[in-house]
Amino acid sequence: MKRSQTADRSQHVHATARVLAETYDENTGLFRGTGWWNSANGISALVEAARVLHATEFDAIFQTTFSAAQHQAPGFRNEFYDDEGWWALAWLDVYDLRGDRRNLEMSKSIFDDMTTGWSDTCGGGIWWKKNVRYKNAIANELFLSVAVRLAAATSGQDRARYLDWAQKEERWFVNSGMINDQGLINDGLDSACHNNHATTWTYNQGVVLSGLSGLSKLTHDPAPLQLADHIAAAVGRQLVDAHGVLHDPCEPNCGGDGIQFKGILVRNLVTLQQAHPSPEIVTLLDQNAESLWRNARTENGHFSVNWAGPPQDSGTGSLISALDALASQVLVEQPKRR
Repeated sequence: MKRSQTADRSQHVHATARVLAETYDENTGLFRGTGWWNSANGISALVEAARVLHATEFDAIFQTTFSAAQHQAPGFRNEFYDDEGWWALAWLDVYDLRGDRRNLEMSKSIFDDMTTGWSDTCGGGIWWKKNVRYKNAIANELFLSVAVRLAAATSGQDRARYLDWAQKEERWFVNSGMINDQGLINDGLDSACHNNHATTWTYNQGVVLSGLSGLSKLTHDPAPLQLADHIAAAVGRQLVDAHGVLHDPCEPNCGGDGIQFKGILVRNLVTLQQAHPSPEIVTLLDQNAESLWRNARTENGHFSVNWAGPPQDSGTGSLISALDALASQVLVEQPKRR
């Protein structure tokens, strides 16, 4: 890549990160105009921006959120196991960036609570919510990814325990039936423990990629990485338009959650790319970042949920998602980040 092109793309990241930072509320420790779990992803997106820019300007946001957001949910725990997983990953991201052990300890504490959701119903896996008997893809993908990240960040008995959880979850997930015949992951299981054939959301194809590729590295087993490659290839065949731009079927009206899904996918595609390089992933990331910057960005720096355009302010969640895409385009060309 030409140096000028890299500089332009970094400037896109910087401009978008600053717009996101303008939505930050120091009193709540969250981003205005979006929800609890979305703000965890906002932290992760700013970590990626900090990596691209080699910047410390967002560190105050990380530090403030760590204390202020706990007024809403002490210990970043609530009734949703997937919400907890997002915050566990966010603090692992900050830990990897800055090395503050209190972030690692917070992630470990959150994960301990997530383990209480494990049940033998449907042969294993964690529930989506503490008082709802539904086993879905995203909660279990997050459980896998957090376990893998914690195993990589620890040693001794801690490492062995997290790795055991990761392998247990991966075995269950692969055999759960949620991965369909097209290589994509449906939303969850029905009451009979069968694939419910619900929407193959983009983020369900994304989070699992980091868990699988990380587990493959920890265990030197190629099978999880091969599955990750298979899922990523299915994304490239089935979830893009004729120009290679990613879409969720809810567009343009995806509510407060769906507007963020594609950014989560591309962020995790970077992790897979760094584990097992693929020119198809680089092309996909380029096409989406270029399209959203040219076709979906408003004059005041916000973005449409539809990355093919036209420009529209779809909300803070969509802004976080766009930052993920822009940062991923740069990070995929950089040396491995963790």
